[in-house]
Amino acid sequence: MSTAAPIAENSDARVIPGRECGSCTLCCKVYNIPELGKPAGKWCDHCKPGKGCTIHTSLPNQCAAFNCMWRTEEALPAHWKPDQSKMVITIFPPNGFIYVQVDPGAPSAWRKQPYYDQLRRWAKNNLPKGICVVVFVNDVATVIMPDRDVPLGAMKPTDGISVRRNLASGSAAYEVTVIPGGAGLPG
Repeated sequence: MSTAAPIAENSDARVIPGRECGSCTLCCKVYNIPELGKPAGKWCDHCKPGKGCTIHTSLPNQCAAFNCMWRTEEALPAHWKPDQSKMVITIFPPNGFIYVQVDPGAPSAWRKQPYYDQLRRWAKNNLPKGICVVVFVNDVATVIMPDRDVPLGAMKPTDGISVRRNLASGSAAYEVTVIPGGAGLPG
């Protein structure tokens, strides 16, 4: 069973008026929902793709507390809506990282424009603050850096990510490593 990035609980964020899910149901595909035994990358048995959840009145806590950034961040334009971009963007509260969960049916969606340039800008603006941009296709992670992509491979929810500046190289380059069991991706 694929673990993928943990679903970020973002129920406290205010939904922007007019940013209803509508026919978008991508979160029902890309996330692992242990309470339902649903693996990442597969449609939830309770989802009618393009229509919505059939158990909306009795959602698992993980789903009930979820809002993607497209719904809560006014700065994200319409083309970032998950059913259009093929990506669900969240901020993961424990570490502040920007998580990009990609539809495994469109695994290269994050490399397309205008998305790729925006992900790089987010990396450039946030890395100095200790915030990484991490792309997941199921449980396979890639950290987006301002100047390159760093493939990390399959990660478990208990794995952490360490990003450190290497000042010894003379260029202040960043080094990215996975810390097994480092709790960087709390599940």
